[in-house]
Parts: sequence; structure tokens; C-alpha cells
Amino acid sequence: MSGRYTEHDHEHYERPRRRTRPRTKERPTYDDAVDGVVVTVDRGRFTVLIDGLTVMAMKARPLGRKGVVVGDRVRVVGDTSGDPGSLARIVEVTERLTTLRRTADDDDPVERVIVANAEQLVIVTALADPDPQPRLIDRALVAAYDAGMQPLLCLTKSDLADPETLLSTYRSLGVPWVVTRRGGDLTALRERLTGRTSVLVGSSGVGKSTLVNALVPDAGRDVGIVNAVTGRGRHTSTSAFMLALPEAPDGRRGWIIDTPGIRSFGLAHVRPERLIEAFPDLDEMTEECPRGCTHGMEEPECGLDEALGAGTADPERVESFRRLLAARSEPAY
Repeated sequence: MSGRYTEHDHEHYERPRRRTRPRTKERPTYDDAVDGVVVTVDRGRFTVLIDGLTVMAMKARPLGRKGVVVGDRVRVVGDTSGDPGSLARIVEVTERLTTLRRTADDDDPVERVIVANAEQLVIVTALADPDPQPRLIDRALVAAYDAGMQPLLCLTKSDLADPETLLSTYRSLGVPWVVTRRGGDLTALRERLTGRTSVLVGSSGVGKSTLVNALVPDAGRDVGIVNAVTGRGRHTSTSAFMLALPEAPDGRRGWIIDTPGIRSFGLAHVRPERLIEAFPDLDEMTEECPRGCTHGMEEPECGLDEALGAGTADPERVESFRRLLAARSEPAY
């Protein structure tokens, strides 16, 4: 031993090693977790509806980077009392039945999930003030078909313009539609919404928030106006929000999800083969198409062209489908 230190000097001893608990592959079972549905998301905090109670929650670390969006069915542990200041944890996201996605642009590889588990996509468009945007409608239809959702075209402000001009464009696709006006009867729309979960999408200023306030009187969604110079509306909804519809006379009820106004609907994630599957009658005609055929207008030896030549395909329906197909690469605004 060096003469500098004695056995009683603390420098003589080795530094104690840090003791850590050995890692284990066992994970909690969360048997005490309760089921809930995410109704809104705000800066990393999630509002979850559990047995009629509104509970604030955060995402548990084991979920990692897995996104949680409005409409997700989740399992929650912790303080689920819903009392002010309480905070629960989302520990599991159940498998999604449908996922509505969009990308910021057509060349953006990053998909953004808008909502989960919605059965119906309600495309809200004004007939005037602002003017309809058929390209945006087409893109929303493509997103609905890709997600396996039933589309519904909701035309607002029918007191300002005739809906027939726009409806004639979509009849061949078989898209269901309802026409509304400010202060008018919403019975037809309520019938379409009852018993299912629907998400409302559309440009700012088309009247989505006005519809939501009329359908759910205590919703309190802000209503904006359309800029007289640009013809565009101001964003009044800043985040998606899920609301329960009043109970129908037969005891059924539904859910609607109001979303912020959109000005573009990127479709980089949509594949042509997924889109044709949404049209079973046309899909059957493409079974003999060459490998990699997109079924577009310029494709050689496409089964749709052969069916048109043989008179077994509806020309208007094929043209409408190819318009939707082209919408994947055309700008939406």
C-alpha cells in the first residue's frame, strides 16, 4: 500500500457500484383498466369519455410514439373519477376499425391520422359563399373509399344556389347526399347520422360548426364568416372534437366529429388498387388488366376500356371513377 494512504482513508476504497434492478420481460396486465373513447386531443392531453364521465388522461410511456387520435377506443388506468385536477393514463389503444388519413401534400411521405373508428365521412360543402370546390370533394371521396368509410355529401346554403348543378356530377358514383339551408329542417341529415359515428370535413366557412350547433344544441362551437375578398372562411374549429347526438325517438343515438377546416387533402398514401375496390362493379372488369395497371385514362389494355367498347360498363360511372383517380395527382386548390 502506498505510504500516502492508510486502510482507513476513504480514498482507499473503490467507489460503490450503482445498483440497478434487473430488466424483466414481464409487463403489467392492467386488469383494472377501464374502457373509454377519446373525444378530443389538446397538446398531449387527452379527453376520454368513460361511462358518461369526462376524464383527462395522458399517454403511458410504454405506448411509445404510437399516436392516439379522436375516436380511438382506449383502456385507461389511474384516477378515472373525472374530478378537477385528476389525471389518468392511457395504457392501450384497441385495434381501429377504420382510419381516416391525409398527407399535407401529394409528395409528403408522412401520413396524418385525422380520426379513428368513424363509419361515415360527411363532406360538407357550401353551394355558395364560398363556392364549391369539386376537386376537394373528389379528394375527400377518395380518402373515404380508401379508409373503407361510407361517404355522405352534405350541401349547405341551398337558399343561395341550386344544388342540382353540383349533384349531377356525383350521381353516377352513387354518393348519397342531403341538402340543407340555414335555419332549415335537418331531419334528413339526422336520419343519416343516427346510429353511427360520422366525421365532418370541409373547407372553412362552409357551415360545419353551424350544423354541429344545430344538431347538438349545447355544443357551443364557434361560428365564423367568409372573407369577402378571398372567398375563404376563417378557421373556427381548431381541433377535432367528438360529440354525442341527442337520442332519437327510437332510442338510437349517434356521434359526430367536428374537424378544423381544410384547404388541401393530400392523398400520397392512397394506392389505385385500393380505390378500385370501392367500386365492385368496376373492379370485376379489371381482373384481366396487365400487372401494375392503374385503370387511368392513358393505361393500355385496361379492362375498363374493353368493357366500354363492349357496352358492358356505364360510361358516366367509369368517367367519374377516373376523375377520382386523377384527383390523387391534381392540386386540390
